[in-house]
Amino acid sequence: MRCFFLLCAFSFYLFADAHIFLYHRFNDDRYPSTNTQNSVLRKQFEFLRDNNYTVVPLQAIVDKLNQNETLPEKWVTLTIDDGYKSFLNALPIFEEFGYAFTMFVYVEAAEKNYPDFLNWEELKDLEKRGGTLAFHSYLHAHQTKQSAEELRADFKKGLELYEKRAGSKSSFYSYPYGEYNDEVKNIAKEFGFSAILNQNIGAVSDTSSVYDLNRFALVGDANIKPLLKYKTLEAEWIEPKVYPLSGNITKIKANISDNVTKAQLYITDLGWRDIAVKNGLVDYDMNEKLQKSRVRVILRCDNKISTKILVKD
Repeated sequence: MRCFFLLCAFSFYLFADAHIFLYHRFNDDRYPSTNTQNSVLRKQFEFLRDNNYTVVPLQAIVDKLNQNETLPEKWVTLTIDDGYKSFLNALPIFEEFGYAFTMFVYVEAAEKNYPDFLNWEELKDLEKRGGTLAFHSYLHAHQTKQSAEELRADFKKGLELYEKRAGSKSSFYSYPYGEYNDEVKNIAKEFGFSAILNQNIGAVSDTSSVYDLNRFALVGDANIKPLLKYKTLEAEWIEPKVYPLSGNITKIKANISDNVTKAQLYITDLGWRDIAVKNGLVDYDMNEKLQKSRVRVILRCDNKISTKILVKD
């Protein structure tokens, strides 16, 4: 993992990218894979404050992108998915630092008062305490496994309930589990969101699409310092587009914007490897079995990265 965070300091000062971070649970030791201790959260916030980062609402980044304006290099946005009650453990720290946040609501959980989740009264109270509410689906299903009909039904039911309970429309949407493909993204766009957020490793640049905003998920004892130095690698992913039916990944093909002759490729459970770049084209043949049903494929040039997520249907 150490090599994953090696960065090029020179590039850091040349390119201005903002960063969006994602949290789930706080001070909840039952679920270490999605938990952040308050002591860690405080260290992260102290780093942001002491190093002159500005925490801005998500809408501020969206406005800059829509207006084709340069994103300040020290802008950070904080988001939380699902609406777990454990957020109340961390809320005083958010308020102490005066940091705005966006809470993405799992609507069925709020609607049915699931015991581990904030109810609508608690969620609405967050809007008085620095928070913005947003939509995170009704069922919180694995959306790449749903049919187009099921997806549209989930959006329709969930948004109707969300608007009724929250008293306003949701400007933003984030994918459950961070899982999506082109069909899921295109159907989500039908519902008029101002921005759609993924869970891909990467920054937000002036060229980012508001319908595909990257977020770093923070769990455990995450150190945000190296993450803040990552920049956007502009890449057009050509192959693979989807999880291969055979389960074997045979080619990585992408056009990248950087004038480089080599890059690094990462695939979940298969690790890092050096690959060649010729005239801005990555065209790498391989034949290896994917180990998981959800796989991240990452291209990196120095501190600039682009991520593709592949989910087995």
